[in-house]
Amino acid sequence: MSHATDPATDTFVAHRNLLFTVAYEMLGSATDAEDVLQETWLRWIKVDTEHVRDQRAYLVRITTRQSLNRLRTMKRRKEAYVGPWLPDPLLTAPDVAEDVTLAESVSMGLMIVLETLSPTERAVFVLREAFDVSYDEIAAAVGKSPAAVHQIAHRARQHVDARRPRQVVSPSETRAALGAFQRAVETRDLQGLLDVLAPDVVLVGDGGGVKQAALRPITGAEKVARMFFGGLGKVDGTLTGEPTVVNGNPALLVRLDGELDGVLAIRVEDARITGLYYVRNPEKLTRVESETPLTLR
Repeated sequence: MSHATDPATDTFVAHRNLLFTVAYEMLGSATDAEDVLQETWLRWIKVDTEHVRDQRAYLVRITTRQSLNRLRTMKRRKEAYVGPWLPDPLLTAPDVAEDVTLAESVSMGLMIVLETLSPTERAVFVLREAFDVSYDEIAAAVGKSPAAVHQIAHRARQHVDARRPRQVVSPSETRAALGAFQRAVETRDLQGLLDVLAPDVVLVGDGGGVKQAALRPITGAEKVARMFFGGLGKVDGTLTGEPTVVNGNPALLVRLDGELDGVLAIRVEDARITGLYYVRNPEKLTRVESETPLTLR
């Protein structure tokens, strides 16, 4: 038996992936992004949509405001978090990697940089850079004048550009570096591992106080290599790495005796790994096992 849906529902469903991506890029948490979508939906169904000129812009505005509210409450959660906080890994469809701007905007490396922006800067940056929303629309969403939004966007872009990789890396280049890393770790080839790691590589582990992980980032190729080989010696069981696409970029699902142990994402520059991000906190991994990969637009 088929149910006729109403236009408001159809519009929301049509833009759902976009709204989720906006909320996720602002929050770095898939669970919180889903909650924001729920709140957006509850507000949207109360709107008299006949008087809404641009429904997509209106929905983005609601989502942005809800995300800003939630960012402020998340700040307290992050301050109490044990060890480094990494964004929730998001399984993404392979075609996301082909959309270079989108893939970079949800990449683990850039999401970590976005964490250093103020809530308003983050909202402006995400809407402008990843989704090309007009300054007027962003101004309406964040409650500032278009001129102020222009300045915020400029400041946020400078801040991010100073911290993001200089060039865009192709998915095949990331896959090659990840493959070389995996082979070196599996065969205990120390030189092979040092060859694929940049000298100033940073390893960030997120166990959330639930699973063991370094309580602060580890910097330098030799220290990172020692950490991997030393840690593997203590593992009781068989570790395997399964290639996947996470946050628009090649990554590994790491399994211990078949059970998901964590997700490893990397950042690559000049064919070498400059960042390793290992999410072990089980609360952040629930979607990786259960969700179908997302197309983010």
